[in-house]
Amino acid sequence: MMTNNTTELAPATTMTDTGLLILRIAVGATMIQAGLMKAFDFGTTVGFMESGGWRLPKFAAFMVTASETLGGIGLLFGVLTPLAACAVIGAMVDAWAVNVSADAFWSQPFNVPFLVAFSAAALLFTGAGTLSVDHRMFGRSRAPVAIAVGLLVAGIVVAIVTWIALNGTNPIHFTAPKG
Repeated sequence: MMTNNTTELAPATTMTDTGLLILRIAVGATMIQAGLMKAFDFGTTVGFMESGGWRLPKFAAFMVTASETLGGIGLLFGVLTPLAACAVIGAMVDAWAVNVSADAFWSQPFNVPFLVAFSAAALLFTGAGTLSVDHRMFGRSRAPVAIAVGLLVAGIVVAIVTWIALNGTNPIHFTAPKG
């Protein structure tokens, strides 16, 4: 008795695409909410950057607000997903650094930026799936591996360079900083 393997594989593909959609909605909505909070209270965002010792606090606040909001929109709809994931990874590496910079790096909660950065990295490598603008408009559901790796590295490098250039401190401490 022969079976048709195509029909047996279709539900698995549909379930994977549904799972990617759920992940994109969760990460995208999280980032949009974080970005819009900063956008609607931009003065407080700038003040937070100033109080944290950031150089060019308005520029830093704009960068994080734009990265979170636009990256979130991109992930939510699955549009330019690799670039959106790269922006979110960069923003979350710096958010993690903000959380751990005031104390020993293991003593402060860093679970949200950590989880969001890794979720964005997962989407960078898996792609947005067939239930996405990327698939509908561009006929692709994921980027080639070399581009995904390059964008992961770029997101991390941009976060580190941004931190060094605009904050100028080492965020990782094994003991609480003096002061």
